[in-house]
Amino acid sequence: MYNFLYNFYSILTETYIICSICLLLMYGVFLSTYSVLGYPLLGQNFTLLILQILVFSFFLTFLQVPLNVISWNNFLLSDFFTYYAKLIIILTTIGWFLLSFEYLIYEKLNYFEFWILILLAVVAMLFILQSYDLLTIYLAIEFQSLVFYILASINRTSEFSTEAGLKYFILGAFSSAFLLCGASIIYGLTGLTNLNDLAQFFSGFLSGENLFSYNLLVGFIFILVAFLFKLSAAPFHIWSPDVYEGAPFIVTAFFSILPKLAILGLLVRFLLHTFYDLIPFWQDIILLSTFLSILIGTFGAFAQYKWKRFLAYSSINHVGFLLLAVLGGELESISSTIFYLIIYIVTMLGIFAFAINTKIYNYPSFYQMRYLIDINGLVKHNPFLAGSLVVFLFSMAGIPPTAGFFSKLFVLLAAIQVNSFGISLLAVIVSCVACFYYIRLVKSIYFGSLFSNWKVIKPMGKLSSLVLGISLLSILFIFVDIEIISIISLVMSIPFLY
Repeated sequence: MYNFLYNFYSILTETYIICSICLLLMYGVFLSTYSVLGYPLLGQNFTLLILQILVFSFFLTFLQVPLNVISWNNFLLSDFFTYYAKLIIILTTIGWFLLSFEYLIYEKLNYFEFWILILLAVVAMLFILQSYDLLTIYLAIEFQSLVFYILASINRTSEFSTEAGLKYFILGAFSSAFLLCGASIIYGLTGLTNLNDLAQFFSGFLSGENLFSYNLLVGFIFILVAFLFKLSAAPFHIWSPDVYEGAPFIVTAFFSILPKLAILGLLVRFLLHTFYDLIPFWQDIILLSTFLSILIGTFGAFAQYKWKRFLAYSSINHVGFLLLAVLGGELESISSTIFYLIIYIVTMLGIFAFAINTKIYNYPSFYQMRYLIDINGLVKHNPFLAGSLVVFLFSMAGIPPTAGFFSKLFVLLAAIQVNSFGISLLAVIVSCVACFYYIRLVKSIYFGSLFSNWKVIKPMGKLSSLVLGISLLSILFIFVDIEIISIISLVMSIPFLY
């Protein structure tokens, strides 16, 4: 009985969201088929029900006592990292929801199925965080991927959205095949799938002679490649710019912000707990991926003239810095990774709040801002919006005293402590180069097309303004309470030491 209660307690939030999804699905189907008042009622209150479920899920997770327990027959793990990561994911989803409310109505994408898919994606990410077995890892990642394929092609009237979903599906199938093949190789040679059992099996693995060493390494590399693909790290980033470009803007924001924490948490647990003894092998792979991600993310952004592709390459650059922090494998490295990820989420929420909800009037209607050139001379039309965007760009570039500077500083310090001098020097040099295109955008805002025709910008909604303001204050004044986030990052990183 106690075992069942512990098992149920560890997935209380997920159970609540899944039960809510079942009720909402019936509710949506019944109202959408009711001809008189069905759709107006459905459009008005369905999104509010989603917000209520997310808020209740946050409090349900927050009021739980964080337990260090392995549940469901060693398939799921609950610890301090999963506890705080769940809170961050649900809170970020609430922030994303506030951005999406007006956009979906404007673009006529407010299907009730869209919100069902979002809740399913949140459940998938929560299960990814807790996965402690190769079987649950594969099932949770595939669950998330199937939802993402549909979300990328949710705009049924756009051929670009359909193309994005098809590309994501085809390329995602390759990464799924790599993950399954790697897990099959490891299981076939060891008979183990549990991460803790594999950690004990690989303890001292390199010190002795083993006939299956290279075969096991092949399986491990396959799984690692699949994780790097899901993280959109170079050289497995090919899908990212095309999918970001074709998907609706709000779905692009979802892809860019939310899955990073779940996949990175799983990657850190996989590398620094289960396969820590293979560090001479995976350190070289992560080093190569870090080098390419920073390089391609920086120089790829130079050639972009659309917001979505620009943010996609910027995201690849940030993934390079996240992997740079993972290189060390120490407590400082893990806490620096978590700190960087929190700052990244806050910054991207702010910049997507600007990019999604800034609409320019062109007779006879407003149109979505798609090109970087659309911000030319923004300061004379809306000085506050221009100043907010400059702060976010400075944070992405890592210019003090914004939060982005401290996050990059901590990552570089953690890398230097483990003697990664070469890649740290490269990261600093490339960051200086990256400042060029961020400052080029600032130049466009303040000095671009000052004598062009006057632009009429649609006022931003209250909910999006709230997200933009909170993100802006967090980026500017994070150094005042920087110890709080540092302590949270440190507490979240403690479980990886054991």
